[in-house]
Amino acid sequence: MRLSVLSVGGSIIAPDKVNSEFLADFLAKMKQYLAENPEDKLIFVCGGGAPARVYQQAYRAVVTNEQEQDANAQDWIGIKATHINAELVKAIFGDLCKDSVVTNPTDESIKFAGRVLVAGGWKPGFSTDTDAVYLAKRFGAQKVINLSNIAKVYTDDPRKNPDAKPIDNISWADFRKMVGDEWVPGKNAPFDPIASRLAQEAGIIAICADGRNTENTLAILNDGKFEGTVIGG
Repeated sequence: MRLSVLSVGGSIIAPDKVNSEFLADFLAKMKQYLAENPEDKLIFVCGGGAPARVYQQAYRAVVTNEQEQDANAQDWIGIKATHINAELVKAIFGDLCKDSVVTNPTDESIKFAGRVLVAGGWKPGFSTDTDAVYLAKRFGAQKVINLSNIAKVYTDDPRKNPDAKPIDNISWADFRKMVGDEWVPGKNAPFDPIASRLAQEAGIIAICADGRNTENTLAILNDGKFEGTVIGG
């Protein structure tokens, strides 16, 4: 039995509104994988996407004094958005997901009765990437597949630096030099700094790929040839 943990970014679940077309395709491909691998299980950890961004921006529009802005409050807004997305993903998988949405990945009472387990955010201080690493540790997965709207990790932000180069493989030490060690609510990083430290300590690798390419996701799950960046491998 193989267990795979997928951190499904809010940027592909709800980039500006809920992406129903993507979710339908994702559902079909994951059902295909489970049918072809009847002993395997999948964990999906859902990001916040547009709901998180819109409500966090509304908070900052009202509380305009940066010194009065509460980072924890902004994190909680984002966390609640991940719960909405997670409940949606749980619902579309129907009977394959028999357990409640996980909101604390360290809870020892978590049950995994179905083929699929769905999680959202836990608490302030990190993104759902960190929740994914906790669940990988909890259930013995060796890697976290981080699905977002980028195909690979780059040496710099390619939107700002035309000389940025894609990376196929990178060590955790070098990757952490790029993303730093601190979490900022709404931080845009290929894999969040707290998750990166925990994964390095646990010997877990991360694979960053464009989750909108569901055939590519299937290739990753099946240990085939894929497009993406391996961190820590």
